[in-house]
Amino acid sequence: MTNAPESAPASDFVRDRIRADLQSGKVQQVVTRFPPEPNGYLHLGHAKAITLSFSVAQEFGGRCNLRMDDTNPAAEDQEYVEAIQADVRWLGFQWDAMYYAADYFDQIYAWAERLVEKGLAYVDDQNADQIAATRGTVTTPGTPSPYRNRTPAENLELLRAMKAGKFGDGQKVLRAKIDMAHANLNLRDPVMYRIRHLHHQRTGDTWCIYPMYDWAHGQSDSIEGITHSLCTLEFEHHRPLYDWFCDSLGIYKPQQIEFARLNVEYMLTSKRKLLQLVEGKHVQGWDDPRLPTLRGLRRRGYPPQALVAFCKHVGVAKFNSTHEIGLLEFYVRDHLNKHAQRRMAVLDPLELVIENWPSDAAGKPVVELVEAQNNPEDPAAGARQVPFSGSLWIERDDFLEAPPKDFYRLAPGREVRLRAGYFVTCTGVDKDAAGKVTRVRASYDPLSKGGNAADGRKVKGTIHWVSKAHAVDAEVRLYEHLFTHPDPASADGGDFLALLNPNSQRIVRGKLEPSLGNAEGGLHVQFERLGYFYCDHRDSRPGQPVFHRTVGLKDSWHKAQQKVSGKK
Repeated sequence: MTNAPESAPASDFVRDRIRADLQSGKVQQVVTRFPPEPNGYLHLGHAKAITLSFSVAQEFGGRCNLRMDDTNPAAEDQEYVEAIQADVRWLGFQWDAMYYAADYFDQIYAWAERLVEKGLAYVDDQNADQIAATRGTVTTPGTPSPYRNRTPAENLELLRAMKAGKFGDGQKVLRAKIDMAHANLNLRDPVMYRIRHLHHQRTGDTWCIYPMYDWAHGQSDSIEGITHSLCTLEFEHHRPLYDWFCDSLGIYKPQQIEFARLNVEYMLTSKRKLLQLVEGKHVQGWDDPRLPTLRGLRRRGYPPQALVAFCKHVGVAKFNSTHEIGLLEFYVRDHLNKHAQRRMAVLDPLELVIENWPSDAAGKPVVELVEAQNNPEDPAAGARQVPFSGSLWIERDDFLEAPPKDFYRLAPGREVRLRAGYFVTCTGVDKDAAGKVTRVRASYDPLSKGGNAADGRKVKGTIHWVSKAHAVDAEVRLYEHLFTHPDPASADGGDFLALLNPNSQRIVRGKLEPSLGNAEGGLHVQFERLGYFYCDHRDSRPGQPVFHRTVGLKDSWHKAQQKVSGKK
C-alpha cells in the first residue's frame, strides 16, 4: 500500500505526533498495523480503527500491516480470519503485508525465557481466582504470590515443563515480576502465559501454552517494526506495561498512541452483547441489517465509501463520546444521492384508475412509455423508459379524502403531477363495506405528458406511481433502530435486551417498476420519495428481488405530522 504522501494531511494529535517524528528523524518511514483478534466479525468501531491506521500510512507514504492477534485458540477460527480480510478489502483498503501473532510464538517464548533468566518473570501455581483475589484495588496494594521468589533456575525449569505439556490447564502460569503495589493494576505482576491444551487454527497442537494479549502485542509490534501502534483508549493504562516489556527485553519499542473509540447512538459494539443478540435469536445472524457489524451494514446497503468518510469526519479524539446516528446517515445519503439510480416503487399500494385514459382498437387500455431520469445528480446516468397506463399503483399516504391545508398530494378535486407522467385530478373514490378507500378515480390532462402542462399552469404536488399491469412484486424490508434508547448500554441493571425495539423490522410487499424485475444483489437504488434501498445479495432470486431500506429520505411532511401530533 506504499503511496506518495498526500498533500497537507489532516491535523490531529495522532498525525501531529507522526509529523514531528518524521521531521525530527526519529522515524524514517511510518509503519502502522490493524491487529484484530479473529474471534468474531468486525463492526463499525473497527471501521474507525481500520480507516485511521491505513489512512495515516497512506497519507505519510508509509506501510500498514494486517495482523491476526491469534493468541487464544478457545475463541478463534479461520472463518473469522477470512471474514476480517474480506471486510478490510470491502472498506477499500489493502494491507502491505499480513502477519499472525502465532508466527512469532517461538520468538515470544524465547523472550519469556530471557525475562525469567533476568529474574523478571516467575511461574506461579495460583489459579486465576486466587490471582485475582490477591491483585488488590486502586487504593490497596496487591499481595505477593507465595511463589514469587522462586529462583530463575527453578522458574526456567518449570516454564519449560509447562511448554512440554507436563501440567494441566490452569495449574500454572508465567507472570512478569514487576510491582504488586504499583498504582497501575496492570503492572501488578501480570500473567504472560497460561496453559491451554487446545488445537490452534494455525499452529495445530505444537503449543499448549499461549501468550496473553499484553505480552504478545507489544512484542509483535516490535518484530514488525511498527512505528506508531494506534489503539483505542481502553489500552491507555496498558501502555506502561507495553513499554516495560520492550524496555526489559532491550528490544525496539514502538510508540503506542491511544484514541477514542467510535460510539454511535442506538448501536452496541460489545462483542459479548452482540453475541447475546445473535445466540438469543433477537436478530437473524451476524449479517442482520440492523446490526453494526460491517457484514450487517454491508447487507443493509451502507456504502463502504460512506463509512470511511464518516470515520474521517469524526476524526480522532482523546475522550470517548457518542455521535448522532443522523451524522452517519448523512454520509450514507450523500454518497447514494450521487451514485444510486432512481426507480419508482410503491410500498403501500392504492389503485389509481384514470377514467379518461384511451383504449386501443381492441378496447384494451393504451400503454405509453414515459421518460424518467436515472439520476438527476449525474447527467451521464441517462434516462429510462417506464410504462404508463390507465391503472396505476400509488402510495396510500399520497391520498387523503379530507386533507389538511398543507397537504399537497392527491385529494378529491385536487390536481397533482405523476412523476414523469401526466397531471391528474381526483374525481372520486371507491370504498369497501368498512368505509376504507380501495380505489381512487381520476382524469388526466393529455397535454401534460412529462409533467408539464401545455398552458403553463403549476401544481404543488408530485407523487410517484407504478403501472399496475407491469408492476413487479417484491419483498421490501423496512428498518428502524434496533433499540428504543440512544444509549442501550446504559440500561438499568444492564438489561440492554429490555430496550430492543419490537418494530425494528417490518416486511411489506412492494410494487416496483418493471426495470427492477431482474435486479441483482448488490444494487443500490433510490425508490423515489421513499429512500435508498439495497437489493439483498443473499435472499434475492431471479425475478424475486428482496430490498432492504438502507436509509430514508428527509420528509418534511412526516416532520410536520410529528409536530402536530406532539411526537418527537
